[in-house]
Amino acid sequence: MFLDQKTTEATTEEVLKGLEQLGNLDFSKVKMSSLIEKLVEWAATTGFKLIVGALIISIGFKIINKLVGRFMHVLEKREVDITISKFLKSLITVSLKVILVLPVLGYWGIQLSGIAALVASAGVAIGLALQGSLSNFAGGFIILFIRPFKVGDYIETSTYGGVVEQIGLFYTQLATFDNKQILIPNGSLSNGSLINYSAKPTRRVDLIFSVGYENDIHHVKDILTKIVENHKLILKDPKPFIGVNAHSASSIDFVVRAWCNTEDYWNIYHDLLEEVKVTFDKENISIPYPQMDLHLKEVYKK
Repeated sequence: MFLDQKTTEATTEEVLKGLEQLGNLDFSKVKMSSLIEKLVEWAATTGFKLIVGALIISIGFKIINKLVGRFMHVLEKREVDITISKFLKSLITVSLKVILVLPVLGYWGIQLSGIAALVASAGVAIGLALQGSLSNFAGGFIILFIRPFKVGDYIETSTYGGVVEQIGLFYTQLATFDNKQILIPNGSLSNGSLINYSAKPTRRVDLIFSVGYENDIHHVKDILTKIVENHKLILKDPKPFIGVNAHSASSIDFVVRAWCNTEDYWNIYHDLLEEVKVTFDKENISIPYPQMDLHLKEVYKK
């Protein structure tokens, strides 16, 4: 069917008007409007979820910290061992925070099943990478079960020594006498050897005092006996021992063995060293020290 001339002219005019209107459109406004719509849509869906999830984590962490604090207060009232209470604090805090975060990740649309599958497929690699951490974690439980030491004890390993401040999930924290902090992996502590100087209620102070051969050994022994007996922190039972220990190359060596409470060890140790030196000086008892005699020989030349 053919169109007549008038119909063709009308159609042509409509097409031209449409093209003219399309040319007058502001594409920048169209793009901006589309971007705003997408931002609003994102804020109403994903953005809202992110904000809600972040608030849940923030508020949840504060609630967990308060609950753990009250739990620690209850343990403190019941006089639970501080070693166990601090370990439980670390374990409960980490566990509750993980339990809180996992549902939030699911709410954000993160597929936990996919993460679990990924972790399972990479189990061997992760196990190798975390071998040391898992060993330290198991070591923490072994330390709590066997109890080779507790918080407040002074321990010494083959490398470090200090007062135990905290037994954590993975590391044990020590403080040295000069207030340096040392972190030792629980795995090495549970598998290695160590010395616990605070395990027993009493300790023995062993000291060696050397005097010259020209001194009266009975007089020296009497002086040492009086010094030990007059010290208020030294225990009377077991009875202290004082006697000749060795005839050295240039001295007579006396040994002093005195028992005391563990917390008084270092006070007695330093007191005896000082008191013996002062008393020996007053009694004119010589303390030998390394010395060299030099003899000069004059050679005459002819």
